[in-house]
Amino acid sequence: MNAAPHPGDPPPGSQSISASAERARAQLHEEIERVRVGVEEMLAEQRAPVDPQLRREIDDLREDTRLYVKKRLRKSEKRIERSLERVEDRTERLERRIDQVEAERAAAEWRIHSETERMLDGLLQEMRAIADLFSRRT
Repeated sequence: MNAAPHPGDPPPGSQSISASAERARAQLHEEIERVRVGVEEMLAEQRAPVDPQLRREIDDLREDTRLYVKKRLRKSEKRIERSLERVEDRTERLERRIDQVEAERAAAEWRIHSETERMLDGLLQEMRAIADLFSRRT
């Protein structure tokens, strides 16, 4: 069963493209962070005075990475919140539908019981009428 797309959802197929782009961005930032850490380790091993410009670049990279991670985390949290809201909405709809089906089932059982009782009452009256006919003949 295919679910209808929700308003505001990207068109089919674009999710895989945006997911690929997000993975590529994440890999790029991971590589930048790996290089930055490598440069810092190399400088620490040399125990030489660090060029101020290089230190600024490393600090800038660290800050860019921190901001990127913060942004990605916020974006992921929002995505999860939206997903949870959709799940909660669907759960509420399903609960309402279950309640409706349960009410319909109870009403159907009552109708079946009532109709069966009415039918049996009618059969009993016919049986009594037949029994009265037989008792008058004898």
